Amino acid sequence: MKNILIVTGDAGEAQEIYYAKFRLEEEGWRVRIAAPSARVFLSVVHDFEPGFDTYTEKPGYRVLADQAITETNPAEFDGLVLPGGRAPEYLRNRPPAVAVVRHFLETGKPIAANCHGPLLLLATGLARGRKMTAYPDLELDLRSNGVEFVNQEVVVDGPLVTVRGWPDNGPWMREFVRIMKERA
Repeated sequence: MKNILIVTGDAGEAQEIYYAKFRLEEEGWRVRIAAPSARVFLSVVHDFEPGFDTYTEKPGYRVLADQAITETNPAEFDGLVLPGGRAPEYLRNRPPAVAVVRHFLETGKPIAANCHGPLLLLATGLARGRKMTAYPDLELDLRSNGVEFVNQEVVVDGPLVTVRGWPDNGPWMREFVRIMKERA
């Protein structure tokens, strides 16, 4: 059985957390959620309202973090999921979270990052030379870190799968599951 780690926390995007969790559990895989502490946190729902220049944010679902990031041994996991929302912006400034993500990049294990999730990849300093997508407003952040930004629904670069946001959840998990199965 595959072990998948989801790293998120307060203000993580609800649709990206739960879609990934349920889709991967559907494969029969064990999915654990790690956040700054092992507790229930509140996710958010980002949506696109007519007349707004950017997305809006509404309260989402409560999510149970199975474990604290500081208690997480990334070597125990076969793949990593990085949902978006505002959580990655906070987590990229937390060395234990960055260390977990760095492990997956250094070992070449599959990573699925959605929306603002690539901010955690950038924080490792190991994203240079990669090809990725993300929420389009992050194009400058990615390019400034030596990443080739591609604005399309899904970008696969070796074991790394990135998408622009929750509307691309289907292609996101389709490609991540394919990569995970190829590594059996």
